[in-house]
Amino acid sequence: MRPHVLELKEFYATRRGQNARRVIRHAIRAMWPTLAGEALLGVGFATPYLGIYREEAERVVALMPASQGVIAWPSDANRLVAVAEESELPLADNSMDRILLLHALELSEELHPMMDEIWRVLRPHGRLLAVVPNRRGLWARIERTPFGHGHPFTGGQLTRLLRDHGFVPLRQKMTLYVPPSRSRMVLRMSGLWQKLGQRLARPFGGVLLIEAEKELYEARPVSKRARRRAVVRMRASAVPAGARNARTPSDCAGTN
Repeated sequence: MRPHVLELKEFYATRRGQNARRVIRHAIRAMWPTLAGEALLGVGFATPYLGIYREEAERVVALMPASQGVIAWPSDANRLVAVAEESELPLADNSMDRILLLHALELSEELHPMMDEIWRVLRPHGRLLAVVPNRRGLWARIERTPFGHGHPFTGGQLTRLLRDHGFVPLRQKMTLYVPPSRSRMVLRMSGLWQKLGQRLARPFGGVLLIEAEKELYEARPVSKRARRRAVVRMRASAVPAGARNARTPSDCAGTN
């Protein structure tokens, strides 16, 4: 079951949530050091992480699914967030350079339609960064955090999902080795946990990140929605322009 947006906000307000955000932000920044002059879209509940690029990116936008709910963001400027259906993102084709998916894939109720939409709005050679709970990690087993909800992924599962929807996986990274504990002592030692995890327990990080690039030259299946739109356009174009604009006898019957 998808957590409500207020639950997500409350988690990130806790010491444990702030620590998780700091660790994941560091991993995101390591994979995307700069987005200067690029358009960035966050999907799911990505707002705790989008702020690191607000000053340098050309444009930053966040979309939250209707079933989750939406909260205002940012709090100190014009709103850059909107609610949207996962299967119909309100953005033009090829309009974004980068897409950050966070609290999105593992919680999606329309995973495959959403992935098709992500491919559509991403520009040629654009890149996405998927951040998901690692199926082998402790965080996916604890329901008291957002990472313990939905369907966690292994690296292989996420790679197949991306390839099935027209993306070329480029690299992956594990992070969040600190246990999902509320203990202040554990949280204060998060740096040590990170170092130990990267050396001794690399496959068991709480969060998996995979960067992928949009593949251009691929025979992609056409969705039913796209087929219906194509049929409507074909029918409209089959009618001569003069006939579309002409008035029928019944149209003129009531005029003098």
